[in-house]
Amino acid sequence: MGGIMASERYDEDVVLRILRTTEEINHLKDVDAILDRILLEARRLAQADAGSIFLLEKDQLAFSYVHNDTLFREDENNAALYSAYTVGVDDTSIVGYAALTGQHLVIDDAYAIPADRPYAFNPRFDELSGYRTRSILTIPLKTFDDRLVGVMQLINAKEGEGRVVPFSRPSQLYVPLFGNHAAVAIERGCMNRELILRMMKMAELRDPGETGAHVQRVGAYSAEIFQRWALNRGWERRVIKAQRDLIRLAAMLHDVGKVGISDAILKKPGRLTPEEFEVMKLHTVYGARLFVNTTSALDRMSVDIALNHHEKWAGGGYPGVLPDFLHSDEAAGQPKRGEEIPAAARIVALADVFDALAARRCYKEPWPEERILTEIRASSGRHFDPEVVAAFFQIYEVITAIQRRFPD
Repeated sequence: MGGIMASERYDEDVVLRILRTTEEINHLKDVDAILDRILLEARRLAQADAGSIFLLEKDQLAFSYVHNDTLFREDENNAALYSAYTVGVDDTSIVGYAALTGQHLVIDDAYAIPADRPYAFNPRFDELSGYRTRSILTIPLKTFDDRLVGVMQLINAKEGEGRVVPFSRPSQLYVPLFGNHAAVAIERGCMNRELILRMMKMAELRDPGETGAHVQRVGAYSAEIFQRWALNRGWERRVIKAQRDLIRLAAMLHDVGKVGISDAILKKPGRLTPEEFEVMKLHTVYGARLFVNTTSALDRMSVDIALNHHEKWAGGGYPGVLPDFLHSDEAAGQPKRGEEIPAAARIVALADVFDALAARRCYKEPWPEERILTEIRASSGRHFDPEVVAAFFQIYEVITAIQRRFPD
């Protein structure tokens, strides 16, 4: 379990690669996209088969992201991403010890850790999955002012023929260097998501249905459905990752325009009158107005989703085509249909309806699962884009994992 000698020096080409990758990561918006890119690059630097990242949350390390080339391919939708468990910042676990002490841990064989070490390897994942963990490289992720953000753990370094070997000396040198740069990006991504959740807390004060758990689920559903839909269409992986980064955050803001609807309508326990429903429709317009004067890709997608997530594939949705929706409260228009509706909005439409049907509200009980799925199948080609419905059912295991990860 050795460390790096002071005499060892950085290779300039590798350092430049780390700096270029860090710059690319700094263009990402959502923390999940940032964690995915960080794990991918760290594993490349170390030639590691697998890895995970734990983020510091309220004095605990929360499992936040995972890669494993042996158990699942990069382009597969992976329910393991939404596992929910925490580890203490203490000396009983490997990641906890790294967080507690700030030390890098290099373990050649997880099943042969000396008895005098305070931490121990937990073999439960190996027992459940059939995986075999051997070499481990564990890195505390700290910002340049020494604030702990989380811990990254890389598993099973491999040589050219695929044989598992101990982590090399260069790996032990470059992964911590990359981790120091990556920690700043992680912190920024967490702040982006937290800002959106705070914005939605304002909406929750107006509409109790707009909970943090609801918007987290809709964002995660939308990102996963989008990835499967785009893969089915043969999109390039690079483009998929960039759009997935945006849709998760933009989908979380789908109903932010409800802050502009009066309490008398928003909090009415019974069915709305036709006149009240016309007013309620305006939340799509109010939400889109928040983002329309900016030029970023995230804001453009937020406009598309906020304005169009109640349009229907066969028509008959709302608010319809509004040439001057910035200045007019007139919600009546010719409803969009088919591919006139932006793809992101077609995806969020399904994610939002699924979550609404599955959730308990003051005015309704949750629908049984089979009834929900029957309704979604029946609505394919009418309310929902058939390709989006197909993608939804392809990843339904992931959908249920998201429900467990973000309960009300």
